[in-house]
Amino acid sequence: MDSETAEIWMREALLEARKAEAMEEVPVGAVVLFNGKVVGRGHNSSIHENDPTAHAEIVALRQAAHNLSNYRMPGSVLVVTVEPCIMCVGAMIQARVETLVYGAADPKAGAVHSCFRLEGAVFLNHRIRVTSGILENACSSLLKDFFRNRRNPSD
Repeated sequence: MDSETAEIWMREALLEARKAEAMEEVPVGAVVLFNGKVVGRGHNSSIHENDPTAHAEIVALRQAAHNLSNYRMPGSVLVVTVEPCIMCVGAMIQARVETLVYGAADPKAGAVHSCFRLEGAVFLNHRIRVTSGILENACSSLLKDFFRNRRNPSD
């Protein structure tokens, strides 16, 4: 996927992230693409759903699997505003996501480049192509502003 196309889809993921922010969830959003069309959308909803697995990526993958009538998604692209955690990378591997596109790195829990490198681990039976840093400033700013506002609500 070229960078211009990746930016278009990242803007869609950012729209999802803003939905999470409006619900006072950590603002992370994701879309799953198949054959150039959105087949799944998601935003963080762990608090709202009382579900620790309701990360944006998982929600989007669940919707995509339902819409495709298949839990395997070879050829799919997952676009997410923040580097995925271990759980989400595991779900992408199980779903056979072909390509991951993410915006901001997650230095505390990122399982693609920051803390772990699971997407290409030789002991796993599936590899994911990765493009990172797409609209990184917008994705990062959304998170930083969210947490700053939680710490200092009067700002």
